[in-house]
Amino acid sequence: MSAAALPAAARVAAPLAWLRERGMGASILVSAISTAFGVILISATGYIAALLRADPYIGDSDTLAFVLSFLTVLLVGVAVYVAGVVTANTFATVVAGRTRRIALLRLIGASARSQRTELARQGLIVGTIGALVGLVGATLVAIIGVGAADWALGLDVSFSPVEPMLVVPAVIVALTTWAAAWAGSRRVLTVTPLEALGGSVEAPYARAARRTGRNVTALALLVLGVLLLGGGIAYGLLSPTGVIIAFFGGVLSFTGLALGATLVMPPVLRLVGSVFGRSAMSRLAAQNALRYPERSSRMAIGVVMGVTLITMFAVAIASTKAVMTAAGGGSMPDELSRVLDTFSAVMMGLVAVSAVIAGVGLVNLLTLGVVQRRRELGLLRTLGVSNAQLRAMVLREAAHITIAATATGLLLGIVYGWAGAQSLLGSVPIDPTRPPEPTFVLPAVPPIPVLVIVAATTVLTLVAAVVPTRLATRVAPIEALAEA
Repeated sequence: MSAAALPAAARVAAPLAWLRERGMGASILVSAISTAFGVILISATGYIAALLRADPYIGDSDTLAFVLSFLTVLLVGVAVYVAGVVTANTFATVVAGRTRRIALLRLIGASARSQRTELARQGLIVGTIGALVGLVGATLVAIIGVGAADWALGLDVSFSPVEPMLVVPAVIVALTTWAAAWAGSRRVLTVTPLEALGGSVEAPYARAARRTGRNVTALALLVLGVLLLGGGIAYGLLSPTGVIIAFFGGVLSFTGLALGATLVMPPVLRLVGSVFGRSAMSRLAAQNALRYPERSSRMAIGVVMGVTLITMFAVAIASTKAVMTAAGGGSMPDELSRVLDTFSAVMMGLVAVSAVIAGVGLVNLLTLGVVQRRRELGLLRTLGVSNAQLRAMVLREAAHITIAATATGLLLGIVYGWAGAQSLLGSVPIDPTRPPEPTFVLPAVPPIPVLVIVAATTVLTLVAAVVPTRLATRVAPIEALAEA
């Protein structure tokens, strides 16, 4: 290659060089998983609908078609919602790591808005790449799956898994990633040229608590959501459609909690940190989680969402079974019990995709956090902290966050699951021989899903700490301290 061609090649490669930065690969993976989930779910429900249409008894059921469509939209929406939060948190952490670079660009005349536009463009590219990967991969899986289902059932269902509708999840995920990158990069607007003298910066708790606009919005969404949730429960005593009102209340209230996570999670993290012991590494791990609540809250909130969703469905189904058992005089038909158990397993399996997305977000953010603390880790190595102690500290940080997130998610899941069951079944009489009266549903917490959640978060803690601990022990003290 000639000397004149080298700069041209560099110019072509430079615009996409940022894709090699930490955090971008995980964002592409999140977009791919979300898109693949939507594509496979649309194909699966389409196949089921085609299968049922061939049935002479239920083929013309508009209600069944509506239920399948509603569940598809609901589950894809949940996955995209979780992916959007994870992506926004990733880009917020990336911005914190780029503080010095952004400040230097500001110093030579670049505007904050142009920097934020560039980050949003990167989010759109990341989302588009992930969406295309997920679309192609999931379409191939759908084609193979439909063929396998026809062979297993001995049928020839008239259904083509390749349809224009499959593009919809890909477009939604790409646009959501773009919007999430724009939302996550809002801190660019507050970076000053003076910060070029420092490293990555996360806002401490005091500064996060003073963000009036964001905190007021979070409080407003939380209050409105709680009111709608209460209204849905109250209306559910008259009609099962109260669950629709409660659904929107749950979405708004959880959005408020996610937006105000920097105020909600630190007290929980502090409580969990108090049980970790008084050793130097335990205290340091607990203080690292509390020192910069934005980073810790971003790590925790994705896991909170995943645990909340799975617990919510488990509690709602278990509470429904309890009501039906009471209505049946203490027993429920075996066939109905199997149907509910199957539906519960399918729904929790589908919702678990959102938990996987949240898990990817935790691993990514914990890794970014270690990368951005190279100077701090180098200083600890200089002071005599061994590699084993560094590994223990990072592992305890991951455990600290996942325990706090799991406890919060279990509590929220029980509340939301009960609210859903109460708003849906509050008007259903338990004893048909007596005059109609409201039914008060007691929350039923199934032990097996809770144990599975605890076991899964334990595994997630160990997996999430693998890469960060490896990076932490590779930090050379002299090189890290030279980074200023």
